[in-house]
Amino acid sequence: MHLTMDEIARLSPSERLSIIDQLWTSLREADVPLSPEQQVELDRRLASYEKDRAQAVTWDSLKALLAGRRA
Repeated sequence: MHLTMDEIARLSPSERLSIIDQLWTSLREADVPLSPEQQVELDRRLASYEKDRAQAVTWDSLKALLAGRRA
């Protein structure tokens, strides 16, 4: 199946997001190459997370904290 840009533009945002999701979930880890710099950064972030796991906050907690600052 091949969609033209006009056909894609006629899809609703929800339909386009659904297609993006289907494409993304169809990929394997090996299908998404990382540059050496990206791999180093991911390794650094994972090590930082593992080291400071007890201080980590959930996304919901962070959103609540930020929402409270705006109020």
